[in-house]
Amino acid sequence: MPHHLNVVLVEPEIPQNTGSIGRLCLATRTTLHLVEPLGFEITHAKLKRAGLDYWEYLDVRRHASLEIFLASLPPNAPKVFFSKKAGGTIFDYRFEEGSYLIFGKETAGLPDWVINSYPTETTRIPMYDARVRSLNLANSVSVAVYEAIRQLGPDVM
Repeated sequence: MPHHLNVVLVEPEIPQNTGSIGRLCLATRTTLHLVEPLGFEITHAKLKRAGLDYWEYLDVRRHASLEIFLASLPPNAPKVFFSKKAGGTIFDYRFEEGSYLIFGKETAGLPDWVINSYPTETTRIPMYDARVRSLNLANSVSVAVYEAIRQLGPDVM
């Protein structure tokens, strides 16, 4: 039985990223949560192209806002917020079964109030060259999902 992971995209702006992430979520049996407002329509051709013909099989859920999404979670739901502003790295973080991997929008990341409210649940993917400001969102989600699967046990496939 696969691990139940959740990827949460807060106000995603680039349809190709969301399409690629949707494809990753389907391949890893991960639920995709989209927090509005979205920077595109779900019917956007570039989203469909990046997700190919898999989108209809994806477990995707939409939420009206980040506040509403967070309030809808069970009190002890394991949440992992990703930000380049975090102190610890993904390699120090211990993922839990059912984790919600939460990513901010491409141009701004997560709001500061989130990072300040969840300091022990916020982590970053290390980058070793200071000239690189950030990784592509789809790449970051891939790194995080597969690190979570590695930690929880690779026998999910």
